[in-house]
Amino acid sequence: MTFAAWLTIGLFLLTYLGMAAGGVRGLRIDRSWIACCAAVLLLVSGALSMEDAAHHLDPGALLLLLALMLISAQFDFSGVYAWLNRYLTEHAERPAVLLLGVVLLGGLLSAVLVNDIVAFALTPLLCRGLHLRGLEPRPFLLALALSCNAGSAASLIGNPQNILIGQAGALDFWGYVAVAGPPAVAAMAIVYAVIWLQWRHRWGEARPLAADDTPVEHIYGAHSYLKPLLASLALLALFATALPRELSALLIAVLVMVSRRVDSRDYVNKVDWNLLLLFVGLFLVSGAALQLPQLAQGATWLAEHGLLPQGVISLATSSLLASNLIGNVPFVVLLLGLMPELSHSVLIGLAVMSTLAGNLLLIGSVVNLIVAEGAKRQGVRLGFVDYARSGVPVTLLSMTVAGLWLALGGWLPW
Repeated sequence: MTFAAWLTIGLFLLTYLGMAAGGVRGLRIDRSWIACCAAVLLLVSGALSMEDAAHHLDPGALLLLLALMLISAQFDFSGVYAWLNRYLTEHAERPAVLLLGVVLLGGLLSAVLVNDIVAFALTPLLCRGLHLRGLEPRPFLLALALSCNAGSAASLIGNPQNILIGQAGALDFWGYVAVAGPPAVAAMAIVYAVIWLQWRHRWGEARPLAADDTPVEHIYGAHSYLKPLLASLALLALFATALPRELSALLIAVLVMVSRRVDSRDYVNKVDWNLLLLFVGLFLVSGAALQLPQLAQGATWLAEHGLLPQGVISLATSSLLASNLIGNVPFVVLLLGLMPELSHSVLIGLAVMSTLAGNLLLIGSVVNLIVAEGAKRQGVRLGFVDYARSGVPVTLLSMTVAGLWLALGGWLPW
């Protein structure tokens, strides 16, 4: 092989080892930097041309993710997140009801918006509200992380990997919801049941709110909530038309950003550029490696011997292992590169299984890490063992239910 081929394979392997490690010990760098650094080295060395790099990128997926982040920012600016959290906090006298509210809030919002953004916005609000009421925050934070993952499985815009899968396979939005919605709802019910059983005697009792602790109404008033609501309804309606999803989302994002109160740059500042850079880096590194004849032949051999996931059991197994080793986004990028001609039914199964598998361990999904880091900044430690104690049973039960639904419904073979 040529030097360029060896360099490409080496950087490809180092990138995915970095995905598994989550960074480099002793350095303050993350997965996004690792992927982008490898991509830059490929471009500078000439192992990857600019023309090939443009071919490997998926502009539809990147634009759709960007637009959804901009739309989600409107929920924050309009005070929707704060209002919903305040409503939950005011009903903290009944922790079981509060827990149900957190599960529904995280799951339903994540089905319409990118779950990473929902978790980032709600975690500090939830921590502060629970602190005011004197409740143990960990069960509710666990419920938020687990339900954000579970609910996001219901749609093709709920999380980054589903966005990528939907764009790669040109999947019908509402057709996907019809198949993935029921197991996602079942997963949310499992989240509630597991956390209620584990924490019902340990979350404490809510103390009354002091007069000066009562949350203040949002400065813009109740009418400000109409803008994000109408934007979401318009977006879902456009998804039922022939207009490409990325263009539908961009149209709504542009309209949402027309505001008398919020500067356009404030919307841009809400975008998770780190996540977009992770996508770009993975697209370039994986695309460059998988276009090599040696790796392409290896992928063909794996497919011919049935070693690439095609059924419920193989999808569930590979998703559990890969999502909790390298992360569900890198896993999906890699698998789509290895198997570019996947059927719609396999793509649906991949979207559901890879999303639910992210609930297994703290490192399985970006959402989990967002909640843990956000809680840490509020003085709450959500440890690896705390998470696994709830995440493992939730994941195994929800993936079993999803597998039975997909197989018995005829969408996937065993």
